[in-house]
Parts: sequence; C-alpha cells; structure tokens
Amino acid sequence: MLDYEALTRLAKEHGFAAAAPLDVKTLEFLPEVREMCAADKCHMYDKNWACPPACGPLEEMREKVSKYSRGLLVQTIRDIEDSYDWEGIQEAAELHAQNLNKLYDELKKQYPGLMAMGAGTCTRCARCAYLDKEPCRFPDELIYSMEACGLYVSKVCTDNGLKYNYGPDKIAYTSCFLLE
Repeated sequence: MLDYEALTRLAKEHGFAAAAPLDVKTLEFLPEVREMCAADKCHMYDKNWACPPACGPLEEMREKVSKYSRGLLVQTIRDIEDSYDWEGIQEAAELHAQNLNKLYDELKKQYPGLMAMGAGTCTRCARCAYLDKEPCRFPDELIYSMEACGLYVSKVCTDNGLKYNYGPDKIAYTSCFLLE
C-alpha cells in the first residue's frame, strides 16, 4: 500500500503545489482526446517519442497502464497576469517539467517499474532522438504526455479528488506517476 502522506510531502519538496492519490481504474483512454493531438496546437505532433504517432496506439497504452493500480497526481500551480501571459505560462510549464524530472528520478529509486505521464511532451532529453530518426535513448524513462495517452486531464483530476481549475489568473499543469 502506498503511503500517500509521504508521497505528497515528497512531491511538495520537489516543488509541486498539489498532489493527490491516483486510482488507475479511473483512467479512460479516449480517442477524441488523442485526436486533438493531430491538430498540433502544441507543435509536438510527430516530433517526440512520447507524442503521436510515435507513442503508439491507445490499445498499447491501455496495456502498459493495466499493470498498475495506484499512482500519484502532481500539479504545478502558478499565478499569471491573464490568459495572454505567454511568458508566465511558459515559465510554469518549464518549472513543471523540471520538477517532474527531478521527482521521477527520486521515485524511480523506490519504484523501479514506475511509469510517468506528463503535462505535454517528454523532456528527459534536451533533443528527442525521434527528430533524428533514432530510437529513444531512454525508453524505460520516457514520460508520455497525458493527452497523447488519450486522458482528459480535468476529468482525471475530478475523478481523483484533485482540483483542476484554480481561477482566471492561475495556470495549473498536471502530471501523474503510476507506481504499483
């Protein structure tokens, strides 16, 4: 059984503003969410091993996730001037990715088989090998995008008792770790 109090403390020590237990049974792999990736609004479609089409079909993701039952949701929550504060939004995204990678490295010591899903594409490497038509350098450490996995992030949060919307002048990035 996971010690969620200890995991929440660890998440906060690694810079996250919020954390909550994740029941993996609540994860729904929705094709319509995956299809949004093809619109390429984040400019990562077909550019990273953790994003479509490289990350594989939803059936494969369902299979990978089926090995887990419990996990941890983590969030970075930051103030922004308004919804057009691109600099503030980008700073929050970068901070979230940095903290996610640090916590991943720490959790990997206790949970060597963990799987992570992030807010956006994998940032484990400065430049993804996918761009050079090379295999992933660290396939066991790849951090998939929650959306690329077909997960509707706000629903994942709601289904697991974690707030998603913190108001008009805040941005929240959510990721998760599947631990056991």
